[in-house]
Amino acid sequence: MSLHVPHFDESVIVRSATAEVIGHAPSTVRLLADSVSTGGALSAQRVTLTDGANGATPHRHTWSAELFYVLDGAAQLLSGDRIVTAERGDLVVVPPGAAHAFAAAPGRNADLLIVVTPGIERFEYFRHLARVGRGELPPESLLEVQERYDNHFLHHAAWDQERHRHQERHRHQG
Repeated sequence: MSLHVPHFDESVIVRSATAEVIGHAPSTVRLLADSVSTGGALSAQRVTLTDGANGATPHRHTWSAELFYVLDGAAQLLSGDRIVTAERGDLVVVPPGAAHAFAAAPGRNADLLIVVTPGIERFEYFRHLARVGRGELPPESLLEVQERYDNHFLHHAAWDQERHRHQERHRHQG
């Protein structure tokens, strides 16, 4: 096992008022710190999801662990083969290589602090996702950049079934 020793000279201070925000309800991402500013130590973002909204689809990172801290509300998380509901104050850390995904828990909002360590380039990944969402890039373009962002998409039947059940319940209640 090798130890990654980050190198950066100045403290990283990010003010909420000036942090870049990508997206809008039901899913917003506030970009906090990327690997460039932290010498590769970490990448951090705050994700806010409303009313059971989906966050990230199942994927894995080859080189990084991902930490999810629930600031408020409740999140449904895939961690390996487990689907867990994490409430305010709960922490889930997914090891490198493990499948994971996240969403707001059914009928709930979720406010999450997400940290990837060691840091990988995330800001441009989220900007790329936004361009796909606006129709400026085709969804297939994400497959072309999986290695660059160490974000490898997966199919996970249990997660898909759980989220489908949530969507069906939501549709029948609406």
